[in-house]
Amino acid sequence: MFIEFLNDESGATAVEYGLIAALIAATLVAGAGLMGESINNFFLETGDKLDES
Repeated sequence: MFIEFLNDESGATAVEYGLIAALIAATLVAGAGLMGESINNFFLETGDKLDES
């Protein structure tokens, strides 16, 4: 029974999937933050150009 416990890798697989999901989530959050700033700057510049017209 102890040997089977040591050879059981199902928990390790779950941890690996959890780490992959966390990495993907962190990447999405960082990307959304950068893209949000870029879109905000675009609209601010567009608004400034419209005010000048």
